[in-house]
Amino acid sequence: MASREPGWDLYRSFLAVLEEGSLSGAARALDLTQPTVGRHVDALEAALGEALFTRSAHGLEPTDAAQALRPHAEAIAAEAAALLRKASGRRGVVQGTVRITASEVIGVEVLPPILAALRRTHPGLVLELALTSTVEDLLRREADIAVRMVAPKQEALLARRIGDVMLGLHARRDYLDRCGVPDSLAALHGHTLIGFDRETAAVNAMRRRISGLDREMFALRADSDLAQLAAIRAGFGIGVCQVPLAARDPSLARVLGGEFALPLPCWVAMHEAMARDPRCRVVFDALVRGLSDYLRDGV
Repeated sequence: MASREPGWDLYRSFLAVLEEGSLSGAARALDLTQPTVGRHVDALEAALGEALFTRSAHGLEPTDAAQALRPHAEAIAAEAAALLRKASGRRGVVQGTVRITASEVIGVEVLPPILAALRRTHPGLVLELALTSTVEDLLRREADIAVRMVAPKQEALLARRIGDVMLGLHARRDYLDRCGVPDSLAALHGHTLIGFDRETAAVNAMRRRISGLDREMFALRADSDLAQLAAIRAGFGIGVCQVPLAARDPSLARVLGGEFALPLPCWVAMHEAMARDPRCRVVFDALVRGLSDYLRDGV
């Protein structure tokens, strides 16, 4: 083991090689030369006393030591990114970078006008939007603020429950004109349905609450909520959509509202230490107000 601790640039290059699978790909991602990335990996291997990659026909394959090191390097990367965001702001001034994580549908369909209004009020803000359905770890600073459809379980978080986002079955009106309006969940078997592909934990939780959902029923299967929403809007058939989102589109109609209604809790959360940061506090409050208005649209 080398006496001097490896610098962040070595871990940064190591992560890039893990993600890209080659020195050349990592060099392009980092805007470095390939020899520089190679020297970084060699230096990290020397410092750790472990081989991190082996060459194969498919590029560089990570060793067991590299896989064991990955989560620690990712934690360093997240902390470094958080440090830069923190440094971008000045005490008492609403400026700098704030990173927000949200699901695809919320991030694409709901947040943009909220963030646009926020930026007009505070032009010194720079907003990063990470769209993912996974729960990013706020304690590890992978994001500053999260919009979640599950209750936060981590301690040391400031969380506000906005309310429930209701999910319902929807279709374009011209589809219903052509194919008729189902009068029961059983009648859905005679319709063109849009639904999930893989049975994830979230999908299985939904199936436990709403009986009768089966993958084989769907004429279009997609794990992307945005793809399902686009298919509903295109008139492909009947699918699940957020009720307040569908209420904004006069071409969409809800069906079986009395039989299919699935509430998802909506939360905004951030690390409690960030509550003292003016830029994070402003963004947090704007998200709470904007999402509250969004939920009222569907009432």
